[in-house]
Amino acid sequence: MRVTRSRAAALAVAAIMLSGGCGGGSSSQGGGKEANAFSVALTEPDHLTPGNTSSDYSITVLDALFETPVSIDAASGKPVMRAAESVTSTDQKVWTIKFKAGQKFSNGEPVTAQSFADSWNATAYGPNGWTNNYYFANIEGYDKLNPEKGDPSTDKMSGLKVVDDTTLEVTLTAPFSQFPITLAYIAFAPMPKAAFSDLKAFDQAPVGNGPFVLDGAWEHNKQIKIKRSASYAGERKPKADGVTFKIYASRDTAWTDLRAGRVDLMTTVPPASTGEAKKLLGDRFVQTPDGTMDYLGFPTFDKRFANPDLRKAFSMAIDRQAIVDAVYDGAFKPMASLLAPLVPGYRENACGEACTYDPAKAKALFDKAGGFSGTLTLWFSNADPSYEQWMTAVANQLKQNLGISDIKFRKIPAADYLSTLRQRKEDGPYRNNWVMDYPSPQDYLEYMWGAGNRMGWENKEFDDLIKQANSAPSLDASLPLYQKAEDVALAEMPMIPLWNWQNQIGFTSRLSGVDVSPYGKNLYTISVKQG
Repeated sequence: MRVTRSRAAALAVAAIMLSGGCGGGSSSQGGGKEANAFSVALTEPDHLTPGNTSSDYSITVLDALFETPVSIDAASGKPVMRAAESVTSTDQKVWTIKFKAGQKFSNGEPVTAQSFADSWNATAYGPNGWTNNYYFANIEGYDKLNPEKGDPSTDKMSGLKVVDDTTLEVTLTAPFSQFPITLAYIAFAPMPKAAFSDLKAFDQAPVGNGPFVLDGAWEHNKQIKIKRSASYAGERKPKADGVTFKIYASRDTAWTDLRAGRVDLMTTVPPASTGEAKKLLGDRFVQTPDGTMDYLGFPTFDKRFANPDLRKAFSMAIDRQAIVDAVYDGAFKPMASLLAPLVPGYRENACGEACTYDPAKAKALFDKAGGFSGTLTLWFSNADPSYEQWMTAVANQLKQNLGISDIKFRKIPAADYLSTLRQRKEDGPYRNNWVMDYPSPQDYLEYMWGAGNRMGWENKEFDDLIKQANSAPSLDASLPLYQKAEDVALAEMPMIPLWNWQNQIGFTSRLSGVDVSPYGKNLYTISVKQG
């Protein structure tokens, strides 16, 4: 499905920018003057066009403004219908999407199958340069919109056929059993015809088909206000009249304001403040599973790291639990799987011995692999102080457990980090991060370990298993094949799983009905207590 690494890069940027943004104003009530409104701490979004952002901050806003064809059920992790009435196929290659009739954008324009086709074509059109372009790479005709040389010969994918106002037929380049679940991602939201007269203006003032609409202008680096949509006819009826997204420079500042009641909801309480949050907020502090994972990647194109036994030795020499306790106050979960726990097909100990802390076995395996001579350089970005903290802990453990004495750090500016990895300039292990697009093993395995990966790792058996899994007749039938592919990757360990993030949610006593799932912020469920 994916032909470039642009999405992986953008997602990692979203993850490493957790402390970005600028501080917003405050009020005596977290939600502002409106009695039935509340506020949410947020980092400044990059864009508000569904096809042109992978930032979690942007998606938090867009999830309230737009309705995607499907959503992800919090209990099962499987797709359920939202703007779509059904998504069906007999061969996993040609899919028919039936949309619910009577839907409208907030400007009154009808939401039709053409609305979705227009939005998807715009995102896939190469000259637009939108972040989520690659998401449509497995639809027939995508290549015509993204030629290797020259300008596109068309701006419409041949694989999109509008049958009637409520029916869209999608023809893929190959069978893909995960297609329905991908439709939950914001890139697949529709756009009204009015958007295409001025796409730049639309990015600043998007018009969606969701439960909320913009309430005034996007005040950059200060706030974004939304209010209940009068035209929304879907199932996500808001319980509050409005929401103010207050933009903060750092999570620490937002946490200070949450404690003081100047902001009502924070979905990213700093991990180091977990203990304080539990004591101060009680049952108003909630931890939920997250799809984000941290890894330590190896440049396997460097012959010094070509031996799988050496890479496994590094893994066994790292005490994940000790680092999580010291750096994240125990808030994150040490991992022995390439997948996050909430992903179907996840196995708690898929990695086995290779991800179990055992200094003695690690040293024996390290010696068997020939050890490591020279300077070991550990690479990470400067986006968050915790990155250097855990890299320092890793360095100390490698010194103590493997005897590597010469270790130095390369701390790269956040803006340059991903381009450095894409250009394969790193000469040592590096911090790698993945933020889940949708809960499928394919989303992790193919995009990080498949063709063109950052590690320079190649394995035909792995690639063949991914292809077989993608073409399986159903999601359930694909899981054993994805698990076999995961086993192949773990056996060679080109990238070490470290820990899974947890959502750290805190809110004031003004709110009830806070239901923030790993698949969406669900702001529509939140009520403001009166009196």
